[in-house]
Amino acid sequence: MNLVSRWAGRLRDAAVAHWVAAFLLALLAVGVQAVTPDGRPRQPAEAHWVASWAVAPVDFSEMAASPGGASFSSPAGNDLRGQTLRQKVELSLDGERIRIRFSNRFGKTPLRIAAASVARGTGAEAFSPATLRALRFGGRGSLTIAPGADAWSDGVDLPVQAGQTVVVSAFFDRTTPFATASMLESGSTWVTPGNAVMTPKLRNPSALVLNQIVTGLDVLTTRSIRTVVAFGDSITAGSTEATSGAYPDMLATRLRDTQPGGQDVAVLNLGIGGNRLLADGIGPSGLSRFELDVLKQSGVTHAIILLGTNDIGRAMFAKVPGAELKPRDMPTAERITEGLQQLVKQARAKGVKVLIGTVPPFRNTPYWSESSEAMREAVNRWIRGKQDIDGVIDFDAALRDPADPQALNPLFDSGDHLHPNKAGHAAMASVIDLHELQE
Repeated sequence: MNLVSRWAGRLRDAAVAHWVAAFLLALLAVGVQAVTPDGRPRQPAEAHWVASWAVAPVDFSEMAASPGGASFSSPAGNDLRGQTLRQKVELSLDGERIRIRFSNRFGKTPLRIAAASVARGTGAEAFSPATLRALRFGGRGSLTIAPGADAWSDGVDLPVQAGQTVVVSAFFDRTTPFATASMLESGSTWVTPGNAVMTPKLRNPSALVLNQIVTGLDVLTTRSIRTVVAFGDSITAGSTEATSGAYPDMLATRLRDTQPGGQDVAVLNLGIGGNRLLADGIGPSGLSRFELDVLKQSGVTHAIILLGTNDIGRAMFAKVPGAELKPRDMPTAERITEGLQQLVKQARAKGVKVLIGTVPPFRNTPYWSESSEAMREAVNRWIRGKQDIDGVIDFDAALRDPADPQALNPLFDSGDHLHPNKAGHAAMASVIDLHELQE
């Protein structure tokens, strides 16, 4: 009898275990999810591409035609034919699988990449041979990009970490005039004769002032990532001594160092020095490039907008020969705020949260006059009074001189009274409400 009882008990236990297992599987089948520590439903872990690095491209021909544009040319000629282009980029997210974006946005002819590779960098243009991966495009080893278009490589398995350097190489076997460029810190881009995409260290490479063609790197992740795009002019891009320490870089470091889950926020710098909100100049206008440079970044969730300085300053040169402005093109506070409102509307339509920065002071620069100061203050009043955005970042208050609010604080002045130094960029990063970027 005891034997029968023991067997009956085992059968009951097995039945219970089987029922529990079936119940759990049923829960999974109908999509019942776990919850996060704060009680919110946890979303299914689906792999998706997220931007880990990106730049804002510009038209090389416009850069070359600008004052001082001769310095952007290569001594060997502005054609990549028969050469390998190598560029290093610094990532803002960890990942196990990556892909690279190549751009022919400003090209007038098809762009052919004959071969390409990616690897983890080891300093300057060198990379670790053990991490070398050949890039493919739809399974093929070469790629042709139509004028005005961008293209992604296939994904490759390559474990990377935030703050790490990745080296991208591409070889061009046909005429490839400089066309789609971007402004990075010096010591980021090189060329060398021949196909050297698989060569760990280049022999006697020539440095380029401008990057060419490579405009983005995504990582594949199952984590819930917030992707913040800093959108603006040289005060965002970084200039003079702040080139390698602009406020977006310092914001990324602050997030990683001080916030739980700070590794789950990517910060991309899409600033262009000299850029304007309303009118083309150095780079397309903010209004015309916002869709491509911000809203089409993989996984974008937040945009920080800081534009208006070069629009306000443009009014001071309206009567200079060759730069005359028609009345309908004259910048005003109303036109600037209407332009900012258009960006907010575009972002809202895509579900992207918007934070707008106030325009920093610029007394003692060619941009300043009583009328331009009145315009700046009117724009900033409008920004501070906005109720339909997710946040205001008061860069003006952070950077101004307490003794002269129309001027940069001397502690934050790079020397030209317009651009912040590294301490100024640190001050900018410090006044951003990190909670706004975690939501």
